[in-house]
Amino acid sequence: MQLGTFYLQIINERFSSLKDLGEKTLQQLEENELHWVYHSSSNSIAVIVKHLSGNMLSRWTDFLTTDGEKPFRKREQEFEAAGLAVGELMQIWNEGWDTLFYALGQLEEKDLLKKITIRGEQQTVLEAIERQLAHYAYHVGQMVLIAKQLKGDNWESLSIPKGKSEEYLEQMLKKHQQS
Repeated sequence: MQLGTFYLQIINERFSSLKDLGEKTLQQLEENELHWVYHSSSNSIAVIVKHLSGNMLSRWTDFLTTDGEKPFRKREQEFEAAGLAVGELMQIWNEGWDTLFYALGQLEEKDLLKKITIRGEQQTVLEAIERQLAHYAYHVGQMVLIAKQLKGDNWESLSIPKGKSEEYLEQMLKKHQQS
């Protein structure tokens, strides 16, 4: 397998992992918790979902041929509180991720060093992918933190729970020794 093809496979896995982490976070919350804000300058999880989706739709639509900041995007509106129901929020969430995965699925190794623009700034496809991965990880991390604070002791860990590191390590070592 060529390095670029391998990279595209790995990056798809990384984005899928972030999507999964976000969805497992959303599944633990009640509808009112999706709209909770710490203070007026904070974002709710619902607002973060709207922002992520808006960014994905803008960045990944016609990814190789048009600027990543599309005229249809209304970025400031992404940060306005809206009483979206869970179903509406999940539709927005999935629309963004579907656009991202479709665009990634169209890429080939030869595309990775092509130049694209985001807000007029030129960068390689590889740089743009890494930029978006970091951006989405940042926001999904915010979602997890907000949810953990809201759920307190009722939070179901999405990684290695506190105090379980050694147990987890043993499980992983056994698993990989059997492979």
